[in-house]
Amino acid sequence: DYKNLPQRAPASIVVIDSKELEKYNSDWTGQYKGASRIVCRPQSTEEVASILEYCNKEKIGVVPQAGNTGVVGGSVPVHDEIILSVERLNEIHSFDAINGILQCGAGCILQTLQEKVASWNHLMPIDLGAKGTCMIGGNIATNAGGQYYYRFGSIHANIIGLEVVLPNGTILDLMSTNRKDNTGYDLKHLFVGSEGTLGVVTKVALNCPSLPSARNVAFLACNSFESVCQTLSFAKEELGEVLAAFEFMDKQVLDQVATEKTIPLKIRNENYNFCVLVETQGSNREHDTAKLESFLEQVMDSGHVVDGILAQDTKQVYEMWEIRESCNPIIKSKGYNYKYDISLPLSAYYDIAKKMRERLLPFPDVIVANWGHVIDGNLHLNIITPGNFEVDSQIKGMIEPFLFEYVVAQNGSISAEHGLGQSKNKYLGKYAKSEAAVTIMRSLKDSFDPNGIMNPEKFLPS
Repeated sequence: DYKNLPQRAPASIVVIDSKELEKYNSDWTGQYKGASRIVCRPQSTEEVASILEYCNKEKIGVVPQAGNTGVVGGSVPVHDEIILSVERLNEIHSFDAINGILQCGAGCILQTLQEKVASWNHLMPIDLGAKGTCMIGGNIATNAGGQYYYRFGSIHANIIGLEVVLPNGTILDLMSTNRKDNTGYDLKHLFVGSEGTLGVVTKVALNCPSLPSARNVAFLACNSFESVCQTLSFAKEELGEVLAAFEFMDKQVLDQVATEKTIPLKIRNENYNFCVLVETQGSNREHDTAKLESFLEQVMDSGHVVDGILAQDTKQVYEMWEIRESCNPIIKSKGYNYKYDISLPLSAYYDIAKKMRERLLPFPDVIVANWGHVIDGNLHLNIITPGNFEVDSQIKGMIEPFLFEYVVAQNGSISAEHGLGQSKNKYLGKYAKSEAAVTIMRSLKDSFDPNGIMNPEKFLPS
C-alpha cells in the first residue's frame, strides 16, 4: 500500500531514511515512540489533499505532525502509520495591520511568527515555552493554552479562519477574515483541539492584538499557597486591565531550576516555599508602573509577599521569564517525568501536591515539583525520579488513577491544555466528559473520517 504513495508525493518531500525518521517517530518527552516507515512533507495544500485522498482510499493511517513538542503522544504513531508533517507549509501569506489579522501556513514556528508580527507592532495571542520549535498548526490542533490565556483568551477566542484538508482529500476553505460571520455552523472550531483526528490544518487566520508599549514584570516570594491566592486576588483588583500573566512555581521545582539558572530571590533566601511571576501590559508606562508599585506595596505590607524584585529593563524581563520557561526542560533532564496537566479550583489547587507527596513517601527519592498558570486554575504537576529515566510501574500505580479521581471529585479537568493524545484518551467518558458527550464526539469522527485513518488510536477511547 505504501509503494504508490511517492507518486502522490514527490521524492523531495518524502523521508524514508531510517536515521532521519527517528526524530519524527519520537516525541519531545521521549516516552512515546512510533514505527513509521515514511514521512510526507508536503509543500502545498494540494499535495496534502492528494496524499490524504490516496491514504483514505487505501485505508492507510495518517498521523499529522507539526513541531512534535506535545507531551501526550498525540503527534507520533502508535504503530507504523504514515506521518504527514506540515513543516514545509511555513509561508506567511499576509498581515492586515489595521485589523490585526495574520494569515500563514500551519508549519510556521510560533517564535518566528512572534518576531515577525512584533516588527509590525503587534503580538501573537499565545506564548509557550516551546515557542522556538512548536508550530501554529499544532497549537491550533491541540488548542494550546500558555501563559497569556488569561489576557487574550484561548485559541478559540482568537481564531478567525482556517483552511483544512479533510480525510478524503476535500479542501475545506474556512479562511474568511470577517470577524463577524453568523451564517451556519462555525465549522472552524471543530478542528481547534481535535488533535488531527478530523483533518489537517494547512492555513490559519489569527487575531493579533497591538503590541503593548509598556511591559512590566515582578518576581515575588510567598511562604504559603494561601498567600499566593491572596496575592492573585490583590493583582486582579489592583492591576485590573493591565494584568497579563500570573505564574506560580513551588520550591521543589525552583530548587531544580536553580541548578542551572540564577534565581534572584534565592540569593537572599533559599527557603521561600513559592514564587510567582506577575506581568502587566499596557499603553502607558508611567501609569502601569505606578499601579504595579502600589500593588507591590500592598501585598508586602499585608505579609502575603515576603520578598520581591521588579524587572528594571527588557533584559531582566526575559531573565525572569526564562526561569519560568526552564521548569519543563530542566525537570525533564533530571529523571523520568510523570507529567500531569490538570485544572482545579484554587481551593484544591495545591492540595493535590501535598497528597501526592504523602502517597509517595515509600519512595523517598521522588520529587513532586509543581508550576502553572494559577490565574486560570491550570497546574503542571510533575513527579520525578532523579537519575532514573525508566518508568516505575509501582510509582505510576500510586499516581493513577488516584490523581484523576481526585481531580474529578473537585470538578476539575484531567487535561487543562496538553490534550489527550494516546496518554489520556482511554479516560474519556470515565474521568472526562459524559458518555453522551463521547457518543456525539464519536459520531462527529465517523462523519468526517468514516475510514478512521486520521491519527488512529488517539483522542477518543479505542
